[in-house]
Amino acid sequence: MVLNNQGVRSVVAKVIDPLARGLLKLGVTPDMVTFVGAAGTSVAALWFFPRGEFVAGVLVILLFIFSDLLDGTMARMRGSAGPWGNYLDSTLDRLADGAIFGGLLIYFAARGDGLTTAAVWVCLVGGFTISYAKARAESVGAEANVGIAERAERLIVALLAALLTGLGLDWALPVAMPVLAILVVITVGQRFARVRNQLAIPASQGDGDSEQTDGSTAS
Repeated sequence: MVLNNQGVRSVVAKVIDPLARGLLKLGVTPDMVTFVGAAGTSVAALWFFPRGEFVAGVLVILLFIFSDLLDGTMARMRGSAGPWGNYLDSTLDRLADGAIFGGLLIYFAARGDGLTTAAVWVCLVGGFTISYAKARAESVGAEANVGIAERAERLIVALLAALLTGLGLDWALPVAMPVLAILVVITVGQRFARVRNQLAIPASQGDGDSEQTDGSTAS
């Protein structure tokens, strides 16, 4: 992601840090910012996107997505960064993502565009599956940090296509959503394969277990 670039992070920090300090002085907590960001994104997506007001929707959503950087900075400044903040942020991100693709789904379903509606549905369900696959992998001692369409990529494609559609390029979303749907399905497969490779029982061990089971049954 572009924010991993040290130069970009330095420029962003010059804007984020003073704002974070100011909010903390006012008694605003990182959790408050996280809730407001998720709620604002969800409301904007479900209000503007079904109405076809994509430019306004994307701009408002980008404003609230900004809170993803702000709440983490505030948590570090007050020394409260930890598992709870990560859990809350990640969970509410799923709600915001669902609202974004849900808003697009409502728009295309109302227009009777079956192909794009189906593609957005795949992106919506697939996005949750991608996140669940990672969380479930970690719960069984594996990791699934792979995939060509992780959250950042999905949001970039969806919001950029929505913005272009709002600017008059009506083909942008109908083209981008099927492509993104394919990438989402590939990402789910990549995570399944990654975890399968980590957790699979070696063939020799499996054969031994099978023989032992057969022997005990016979006796």
